Amino acid sequence: MRVLIVHNQLWAHYKSKLFSELHRFAPQYELQIKVVQIALSEKSRANMGDAEAFRYDYDYEVLFKTSLDQVGLWVRTKALLAKVHAYRPDVLNLTGWYDPAQWVLLFYAKLWGIKVVISNESNVRDHVRMGLKERFKQFLLNQAEGFFCFGKSSAAYLEKLGVKPSQLFTQRAAIVDNDVILEHYHQAFIERESRKEAKNWALHNFIFVGRLIPPKNLTLLLQAFAEVQKNAPDWGLVLLGEGEQKAELQTRAASIPNVRLEAGVPWYEVAEYLALADVLVLPSESEPWGLVVNEAMICGLPVLVSEPSGCVDDLVQVGQNGWVFHPHKLDDFVDKLRRFVDNSKRLTQMGEKSREIVADFEPSKVAHEMLRGFKSLGH
Repeated sequence: MRVLIVHNQLWAHYKSKLFSELHRFAPQYELQIKVVQIALSEKSRANMGDAEAFRYDYDYEVLFKTSLDQVGLWVRTKALLAKVHAYRPDVLNLTGWYDPAQWVLLFYAKLWGIKVVISNESNVRDHVRMGLKERFKQFLLNQAEGFFCFGKSSAAYLEKLGVKPSQLFTQRAAIVDNDVILEHYHQAFIERESRKEAKNWALHNFIFVGRLIPPKNLTLLLQAFAEVQKNAPDWGLVLLGEGEQKAELQTRAASIPNVRLEAGVPWYEVAEYLALADVLVLPSESEPWGLVVNEAMICGLPVLVSEPSGCVDDLVQVGQNGWVFHPHKLDDFVDKLRRFVDNSKRLTQMGEKSREIVADFEPSKVAHEMLRGFKSLGH
């Protein structure tokens, strides 16, 4: 059986790890896996590293050696149709079903008897969803034979739209590159105290990793931390990333002790910063999943995650490896931050629980589930 995966950008390292695992195990299932990448990256990911500077261990082709933002709808639609027609897959995996170009591929596949699997990252938590748009999604989903989901909330969203549980081939497709993360984590952890001193970090630190943009809710994070810091002078807050809010956040942070804004780094260096921190905070107002939570948990960090984040149901066990909070309630945010401060002696134990929980999202386990799903469509 021939499987063609259509993906939007080569840069997405977490997807590259998944594609590599699919490629590695595909012969066991008598499958051939090929990935078509539409472009190299997106403009907003410019500081994450050169997409072509890395080795990718799977069969892929990049259609446009530029950013995704520069590839027009008609141009990419024609190019994708040509590739599907030339490859003639038995199964087509669409990983961006919000894109009209992939709607065209969906109906082309139906016309020619090609089975379709749709990958879904949307969830029931991050938006209120209703109306004609949802009915159109139902119509699209009815054309597919199978689905890959990021987690429980992602699966619940599809079931709400009429997808049968038997069509959900995996509910754990939210994976990261464990091996690379741990490689960078271990050496940094060994040098933890000297690196923290060199960076002038506090004794204990909350850390946020991501784009510095309004939906990440970082203004409220600064407000909440300022309240906590009044009675916890040995705790700091680190914001790692770049974005349109950086100057504003720097101004706000100037009056709060122990706040550090660190320049954005390529994804594979993030673990070196996680190794120096004590708790990851993801305060987003909306977040389809939150893969940085996986990364932090692999590094043994407890986590504080906002309620709308898709990963909450799968990765946060309240009181065991972290807490969940309402992204618009300052008092709740402050209370949850203080719980880590008050339980500082339990942070190592909570971090070990994080490692135990995230082990279910190990890339090879997920790859086998997906390959069994592809194979089942050949019967």
